[in-house]
Amino acid sequence: MTLNKALGAGVRALGLSLERTAEARLLAYVAILEKWNRTYNLTAIRDPAEMVTHHLLDSLAVVPYLPQGASLHLIDIGSGAGLPGIPIAVACSDWRVTLLDSNRKKSAFLRQAVAELSLKNIDVIAQRAEDYDPERPFDAAISRAYADLSRFASDARRLTRPGASWIAMKGTYPADELAALPRQVRMRRVQKLDVPGLAAERHLVWLQAA
Repeated sequence: MTLNKALGAGVRALGLSLERTAEARLLAYVAILEKWNRTYNLTAIRDPAEMVTHHLLDSLAVVPYLPQGASLHLIDIGSGAGLPGIPIAVACSDWRVTLLDSNRKKSAFLRQAVAELSLKNIDVIAQRAEDYDPERPFDAAISRAYADLSRFASDARRLTRPGASWIAMKGTYPADELAALPRQVRMRRVQKLDVPGLAAERHLVWLQAA
């Protein structure tokens, strides 16, 4: 199966509807990532076909569960190679997405990818989460493979408005991390995700201030 067909089938299985230009951008992102990965080791996954399932579809699987509304301002904390922020920004073009990562090489890649893909709704910030002082607080925060839930909640609290959702992408059910949450953080919900073509467990955890 071609990358185009694999992506299209996965998007449909997730119940999403993306324009062809959006799918083309996502595949172009995979091509850029695969190219940079040869030199900078941005992700352990090297095969473009696996990038479609493990990166694109894994990131897109969260879209139906994210807060709804036009012009949502979302921050991806510890964005790394742009996951899940870039796929979300492509799928939700009316949102503003900020990719936050302190690693200079990864930030350079993010800026290049955003420029090559002409993604006007993305900002790239090369700073540590604890040092970043946004002009205005974000509506929601998300992370994928960034830190444990307590650390993520601490960083997300600083960067988001009161009542905002803090959304963490996890693999297996994070029972120990949930048990270790401080009293100031409340777990709202845990959603098990089914990612097309991916056999591994995936969960989405919603946190907010208690």
